[in-house]
Amino acid sequence: MAPVGIRIRMTARPTDEPHRASSQLELLFDLTFVVAIASITAQLAHSIAEGHALDGLIPFFQVFFAIWWAWMNFTWFASSYDTDDVPYRLLTMVQMAGVLVLAAGVQAAVNDGDYRAVTLGYFIMRIGLIAQWLRAGIEDRESRGTALRYAAGISIVQVGWVLRLLLAQTGTLPESSLLPIFVGLVMLELAVPLWAERRRPTSWHPHHIAERYGLFTIILLGESVLAASTGVEGAINAGGLSGSFVTIAVAGLVLLFALWWLYFLEPAGEGLTRRRERSYLWGYGHYGIFAALAALGAGLEVAVEQTGHHIQVAPVAVCYAVAIPVGAFLVLLWAVHVPIVPRATIRPAVILGGAAVILLLPLAAERTGPASVIAMIAAVCALIIMVTILSPVRRDTHARGFEVEMPAG
Repeated sequence: MAPVGIRIRMTARPTDEPHRASSQLELLFDLTFVVAIASITAQLAHSIAEGHALDGLIPFFQVFFAIWWAWMNFTWFASSYDTDDVPYRLLTMVQMAGVLVLAAGVQAAVNDGDYRAVTLGYFIMRIGLIAQWLRAGIEDRESRGTALRYAAGISIVQVGWVLRLLLAQTGTLPESSLLPIFVGLVMLELAVPLWAERRRPTSWHPHHIAERYGLFTIILLGESVLAASTGVEGAINAGGLSGSFVTIAVAGLVLLFALWWLYFLEPAGEGLTRRRERSYLWGYGHYGIFAALAALGAGLEVAVEQTGHHIQVAPVAVCYAVAIPVGAFLVLLWAVHVPIVPRATIRPAVILGGAAVILLLPLAAERTGPASVIAMIAAVCALIIMVTILSPVRRDTHARGFEVEMPAG
C-alpha cells in the first residue's frame, strides 16, 4: 500500500481510469451505515409486529432518505475527487460521525417524532461534504463552478432542514405541515445535482459507481440476514422450533440469495459508461430498491417471530410485509436499468409477471400459513433466475457502439 499523502491537490479523476475499485476508506465509510440501517429496520419490524405497519412507513421512508442521500452524496463525490490524503480522510471521518449520530436518533424519530438527533447527524454529515466541495472548488479550476454550486446548493437546503426542526420544536409549524415541507426539501435535495452539473458534469467513474451501489446492496441484504437471525434467536430462546420455523428460515435465505443474484445480472457499469446522461434515473431510482431491501429485512424478522412466538398480527399482513418489498425490488430493478441498457438482461414479462404473482401469494396465508407463502415467494424468485439464465442472449455490437442483445441460436 502506498503511503498516505499529507495533502494532494484535489483535481477531477479520469472517467476511464483503469482498474478503479472501492477504496478501503469507502468500505469503512459504508460500515457506519450498517448501524443506521439496522436501527431503522428494527423500528419498522416493531411497527409491523404491533400491527401498525402503515404508521411506521412514513418515518421509515423519511429516515431512510437521510441515510440514503448522505451515502449517495459521499459516493458520487468520492468517485470524482477521492484524493485519499489526510484532509480528505479527516473530512470523511466527520461524515462518518454524523452517520453514527443519526443512527442514535432513529428510535426517537420513529417512536416519538423527535428528529433532533437525526437532523443533527445529517447536519454534521453535510458540513463535511460542503467542506469537500469547497476544497474541490478551490483546487480544481476547471470544475470550480460545478463544485461551488454544489457547496451553495447543499448549504441552502441544509438551512431549510434546520429551520424545519427549529420551527417544529417551537410549535410555530403545525404538525400537518411537517410532511409537505419534508417532501419539498427532498425535491430540493434531488434538484441540487441537476442544477450544479448543468454546465460541467463531474467526472465520476461508471464502473466504480456500479461497484459502490452493488456493495451497498450487499450491506442491505446483510441487514436482512441480521434481522432474520434476530427473529431466529428469539424463537429458539422461546422454544418455538417447528417445521414451519425451519421452512421460513430456509426460504428467507433462498430469497435473499435470489435477490442478490438478480441484482448482479444487469451490466450496470457498461450501461452507465454508454449513457452517462441517464445516470440520474438510475441513481435516484435506487432509493426504492434500497428501501425495499431494508423493509424486506423487517418483514423477514416479523415472519420468523410470528412463526416462533405467534405474535398478534394477521398472517396476511406478515406475508405482505415480505411480498411488497420483494415485488417492489423486482419491478424497480428492471425499471432503473431500462434507461441505461439497450435491453435489460431480465425480460420485462418475466420480472413483472413474477412480481404480480408474488403480490397475490399472501392472499393464501390464512389457509397455508406464512411459512408456505414465503417459501413460494422464494420459489418464484428462483424461477425468475432459472428462466433468465436458461434463455441466454448474444450481445452484438451496434454501429453506434451500443450493445444489442439478440436471442442465442
